[in-house]
Amino acid sequence: MKTLRNVLLTGAAGGFGTVIIDAMLTEGYILTAAMRDVEGRNQLAAETLKNKGVFVVEIDVTNDESVERGVNEAAVQMGSIDILINNAGLGAGGIQEGFTADDWKKVFDVNVFGVQRMTRTVLPFMKKQQHGLLILISSLSARLAVPFQGPYSPSKWAAEALAESYRTEVSNLGIESCIIEPGAFPTQFIGSLLQPSEKARALDYGTIKDLPAALLSSVESVFESNPEQVPELVSKAVIDLIKIPHGTRPMRTEVDRMFMAELVAPLNQQLADANEKLYEAFQMEGLTVVKN
Repeated sequence: MKTLRNVLLTGAAGGFGTVIIDAMLTEGYILTAAMRDVEGRNQLAAETLKNKGVFVVEIDVTNDESVERGVNEAAVQMGSIDILINNAGLGAGGIQEGFTADDWKKVFDVNVFGVQRMTRTVLPFMKKQQHGLLILISSLSARLAVPFQGPYSPSKWAAEALAESYRTEVSNLGIESCIIEPGAFPTQFIGSLLQPSEKARALDYGTIKDLPAALLSSVESVFESNPEQVPELVSKAVIDLIKIPHGTRPMRTEVDRMFMAELVAPLNQQLADANEKLYEAFQMEGLTVVKN
């Protein structure tokens, strides 16, 4: 089996993206960092990455043409794309009723449709070489319906279903699909949440309407009381996952030092057991075996 070395990562301008890139550079991976506004608001981030030896491409995951151009450029720069890390994401916070259909579309366009755009554009390169690894940076919120996250939690549920369907459909092509599920971490992601367009909808919710803001304001103290909850845990989980022999990687990896991983891990195991029985019942066990 060929060594997986050439990595394309979306959402590279900040958050988990930067710590994943730094960790992977230390391990000797060749990286292409994808982000929006390379010549605008992310220019400094792009230049910083270039100075570290990282290829940088402009990709807006909500735009088909941008994805096509950026992925092709990444393939030319690196010679191949062995690993795709779908890390770009958009969060949301507020009372659910206040989020309009357009709000939902914005979140799903990044967190779900963006993942599909990137994956289906990268897959022809992986199919040609008959190997590859797809990694979705999801969330523990994809396993529990956390309140006051608007479209975010549902979008992550959908993205995980997408990644799981790919796991079986591309296995016979030598391609493996896996999910990393981080808990809440101290990154700028929390400070850039999409707010509901119709906040007035929450006015008759009584004290409930104040809970989203109260939760956000308490985040800093929560992280201070949990000093081990650092973003580097996510980058370590990514690298550890890649190093597992091809075809034996787990579907889901929980990353959390607080409490949510303990709640979610049993659910994930139950789902894995249920899927195994499902494939056996339909005589599709072969779809769970990754071709080497």
